Amino acid sequence: MSLRFARPLAASPRRLLAAFLLLMALAPSAALADGAFEPLTIASRSGRHTFQVEVMRDDAGRAQGLMFRRTMAPDRGMLFDFERNEPVAMWMKNTYLPLDMLFIRPDGTVARIAADTEPLSTRTITSGEPVLGVLELNAGTAARLGIHPGDKVEHPLFRGR
Repeated sequence: MSLRFARPLAASPRRLLAAFLLLMALAPSAALADGAFEPLTIASRSGRHTFQVEVMRDDAGRAQGLMFRRTMAPDRGMLFDFERNEPVAMWMKNTYLPLDMLFIRPDGTVARIAADTEPLSTRTITSGEPVLGVLELNAGTAARLGIHPGDKVEHPLFRGR
């Protein structure tokens, strides 16, 4: 059996771009599925809440974040390591999931929570003070679990600082 094609399979620039964009949209989902997670716990007045988080430690990872993802399991999240204590600003461009953003000081204390952020918005969401990291969880998680500013995030990023 032989296969014949009516016309050659040429890759036009438009097709290459479409394939690249599709790959970029699918690649982050694959990262979530492969077990590349680290444990993170939030100690609050309501108890200890454990999550498995993907950690973004470089500019490319921080820029991509949760963009283009359509789902995230309730016990998952994304932790952004900004490498130094400074004011940060986030946005929801190309992010389809509504999120709770927890802005975290170097000692692991939650400084501020931006709850139920608006998907696909380009409005900036600021930390309000210098922070070392930001934890993104599904929208409503902080309220449902009783997580508040002042609670403590336990992860190696915040050890010894």
